[in-house]
Amino acid sequence: MAEEKYIHFDWAVKRMLRDKANFGVLEGLLTVLLEEKITITEILESESNQDSYDDKFNRVDIKARNSKDEIIIVEVQLSREVYFLERILYGVSKAICEHVSLGSDYDKVKKVYSVNIIYFDLGTGKDYLYHGKTEFKGVFTDDILHITRKQQDTFRKWSAGNVFPEYYLIRVNQFNELAKTPIEEWMEYIKNGKIKDDTTVPGLQEAREKLKYISMTREERLAYEHHLDNIRIQNDVINTAKEDGFAEGREEGREEGREEGRLGEKKENARRMKSKGYPLQDISDITGLSLDDIKKL
Repeated sequence: MAEEKYIHFDWAVKRMLRDKANFGVLEGLLTVLLEEKITITEILESESNQDSYDDKFNRVDIKARNSKDEIIIVEVQLSREVYFLERILYGVSKAICEHVSLGSDYDKVKKVYSVNIIYFDLGTGKDYLYHGKTEFKGVFTDDILHITRKQQDTFRKWSAGNVFPEYYLIRVNQFNELAKTPIEEWMEYIKNGKIKDDTTVPGLQEAREKLKYISMTREERLAYEHHLDNIRIQNDVINTAKEDGFAEGREEGREEGREEGRLGEKKENARRMKSKGYPLQDISDITGLSLDDIKKL
């Protein structure tokens, strides 16, 4: 029996998962990632609602409720951009500002989770999942600033940093594990488009039914294949740029090595001439070294 073919996650986020009938897929990912039950109430206006030939619009804002029945905003970005850190900061700021009415009290600001699925090599870390949050740490005491119980009635947060956004960086290329845990099964789907037949992981059960390639119309398949072609082209451009950069770096390194060798030879000649009593100006004229450099030898 042929292996079932599923629609890639990045395409699904852009074109399919904004449909209320498909909310269960995204809810599953967020539930696994945030480690609490997340229920999506609506998809907010975002860049993903725009069609783009070069697929630059890859952000979707989600209004949801967590297990404590609190309203949260989840911003999901699928990034292939070099300046993605600036894009993350912009996206979070935009999500906060867009969903607070002009003149509203600041208590209307909602907690924002920024989930970023990165399809290019990033940094030197070994993990495929990183989590970042704001904390206020004592400069001299190294302790974390917490809200007092009396202040909790006003601030409604356990620590001073809980109101600030939290960030999840999912480095797709770094995942090379055998899928055993829920997050690993999600990574297997996000990276390779594979879902286990017997999966019980939140969201992936829904994905097996909702995101089958065979269920797409002819027009949807054509658009989807065009999207995949764009991704292949982008990856080729990135890989070519890397190879060019490596080649240039190797050539620059060889040239720097040759230059260092020439400089070393000049210094050695100048040292010998200086030991034999040659005038410093003559040594400078012959070797090209400055008088100050010769005096230091």
